[in-house]
Amino acid sequence: MSESSSTFALDGAGLTVLEERLRENLEYLCWPGKSWVPPKQAVGEPVSDVVVIGGGMCGMVAWLALRTGGVANIRVLDRNPEGLEGPWLNYARMETLRSPKTLTGPAFGHGMLTFQAWYRAQFGTKAWDTLDKAPRPMWMDYLKWYRKALGIPVENGVALERVEPEGGLLRLHLTGAETASILTRKLVMATGRDGTGVPNIPVFMDGISRKCWAHSSDEIDFPALKGKKVAVIGVGASAVDNAAEALEHGAAEVRHLVRRKEMPTINKMMGIGSYGFTAGFSAMPDEWRWRFMNYSFVTQTPPPHGSTLRVSRHENAHFHFDLPVRKVEEAGSGLKLSLGENSVYHADYLILGTGFCVDPMARAEFGPAAGEIALWRDVYQPPHGEENRDLGHFPYLNQDFTFRERTPGKAPWLSSVYCFNYGATASLGKVSGDIPGISEGAAWLAKAIAAELYCEDIGAHWQAFQDYATPELTGEEWTPTPLPQPEPEAAEALS
Repeated sequence: MSESSSTFALDGAGLTVLEERLRENLEYLCWPGKSWVPPKQAVGEPVSDVVVIGGGMCGMVAWLALRTGGVANIRVLDRNPEGLEGPWLNYARMETLRSPKTLTGPAFGHGMLTFQAWYRAQFGTKAWDTLDKAPRPMWMDYLKWYRKALGIPVENGVALERVEPEGGLLRLHLTGAETASILTRKLVMATGRDGTGVPNIPVFMDGISRKCWAHSSDEIDFPALKGKKVAVIGVGASAVDNAAEALEHGAAEVRHLVRRKEMPTINKMMGIGSYGFTAGFSAMPDEWRWRFMNYSFVTQTPPPHGSTLRVSRHENAHFHFDLPVRKVEEAGSGLKLSLGENSVYHADYLILGTGFCVDPMARAEFGPAAGEIALWRDVYQPPHGEENRDLGHFPYLNQDFTFRERTPGKAPWLSSVYCFNYGATASLGKVSGDIPGISEGAAWLAKAIAAELYCEDIGAHWQAFQDYATPELTGEEWTPTPLPQPEPEAAEALS
């Protein structure tokens, strides 16, 4: 039976049947891979081979890829409670995902692990055919099932506070764990959109009371905005989704304040997405990688069609273009916004849909060593007309996702830290955060980590190679016989 026909056979059969088929398929593939990494201890403590920070989509598929390759001593830590990993039930506020429903995402080549299989097993093929895109809360339900079906041992409520080198290993200082610190050989930062930076807060917000504004990634009391005049800066996906939430909770009006002269309408990356681009991006010279990413940033990804309609269907929703914010001041119980040439708007509340800025030096986990992470601005100077301050702040990664030192020898341990989050985009492409390329990125990551672990233990593997003594033949498979000797007359004739 083909994969597609077996999936069809699961039509409405339920998750129990799907999980049985998944286990069967994994068994056929001899999953998980045979463990081959020698166990280690140091200073009387066990040493993890890999610790993954983040138990969301990226962290879980990284775990799957590593276990497939036989790396077994892995810990996955997430600061959030179980079921709240990632943005989906936190600050993500879109109704549906942007991605097409058919994308395989974190399935890592297993048809039974896809969102499609999960959906069809529960709701049937007819429902699947009429589904447009995955509803956001449903996507989180799928990821929770993914974790359960694979038995991924995510440790929730555990946060990484600081990492530092110790005797060739990494010492991770934690909160919420049974022990205050642990040792690991490799550290994977699968920390999502803000994993190598912080929310982008414009300087004009300095000193403004937080009672009057929020970033789109913050927890926002939307019911409290009923009857209020709300301004939203930006017109990207997060800005539009938050505007829709405010409108649906009864805001008197919502005004998008957009510095661009017109609405972006074309998702450029959608037009060139392919396996070739995913595989080839990191192999491009710096000037081409910069050119592709800079063009994507400058043209900007538009908000999704459905999300935009979710806002514009309200008569009290307004889009104002070519109207950058020059100054924000507190005025009474609200804010006074100075806009464009000479416009002013008084708002009761302001939402910043300004996204995230990538800035490794803003990450407390690395301590002083954060300043030793090489950035694109340290390595590459773009030609005139292609300058981009935000892009220049992305880390300039090695080909295996690891951080590169700005000054050789200052923080060599950074080569054991893997940036498997949005921060890898400028160096390696969209393979460590977005749904389309996440499985390819996880396979790439796991292969890189496995290669490093093997080479670091080469002495032990060489010794094991020599010591291996399990015979395939016992001596019973053949009978030795002497070579027949010629008769004396024949032997004399041959001499």
